[in-house]
Amino acid sequence: MPTSSHHLVSAHDVCVHYGPVVALAPTSFELDRGAIVALVGSNGSGKTSMLSLLAGLVTPEEGTVAVNGSVAMVTQHREHHRWMPLSVDEVLRMGRYQHRGLLGPLRREDRECIDWSAELLEVTGLRRRSFGELSGGQQQRVLVAQALAARPDLLLLDEPITGLDLPSQLRILEVIAQHAASGGTVVFSTHHLAEARRSDRVMLMAGCVLADGPPDEVLVPTLLAEAFGGRLIRDDGMSIVVDDHGHDHGEPHAPELVPHHDAHRHAHEHLHDHGR
Repeated sequence: MPTSSHHLVSAHDVCVHYGPVVALAPTSFELDRGAIVALVGSNGSGKTSMLSLLAGLVTPEEGTVAVNGSVAMVTQHREHHRWMPLSVDEVLRMGRYQHRGLLGPLRREDRECIDWSAELLEVTGLRRRSFGELSGGQQQRVLVAQALAARPDLLLLDEPITGLDLPSQLRILEVIAQHAASGGTVVFSTHHLAEARRSDRVMLMAGCVLADGPPDEVLVPTLLAEAFGGRLIRDDGMSIVVDDHGHDHGEPHAPELVPHHDAHRHAHEHLHDHGR
């Protein structure tokens, strides 16, 4: 359903239920074109539900959500893809399904979009390899390339760089900035505040949108303590979230905090140098 030309997304009093569980309490918001939006919150706070709502994967129990453009989403469960008996090229082609259909032949435009996205994510040299044999960082770059091959207006990313090697983090962050600079909108979830601080806008989640605005106004101790139940530590004068996101990734979470803090800060310096 189209929305006003002034906004890419308009949501009014949307509420998401999973049976008796309220995953997202009623909320209203609008997303403009050319923005990078970070969803910050603990596990179960509604981040993935918000992404699924924007992707059209779940229907709100109440309210309405309208997107004036195309959408592509990359989920966070990279380890679940290792079984896929597909080549990288076949995975990339899947990004064009919404344009040509499942069985439709590739057209010149489709091939150009796939070639462009593969080059952008630096996976052109991997196209003949088996997707399941790639490293986690390589797989994630392929999946982001697949999403961008669809040429979406709205790019949704569920914790896109958590646990990846630094080169893959940098490339994905640069691509996020480039997508926004070209007029697209990116919404991504994260546990890392240094990463969220480099976005244009933060939506702090706690089963609802607890706060919504510029990072400097949202990522403040009082609101973070309310969202995370006081589970914060201090590192180099910045708040770092201590949260058990190992449930999603099967990885230890505490040792990641300090390395990710430094790596994300460096990565986002590149993001703004290349994308702004």
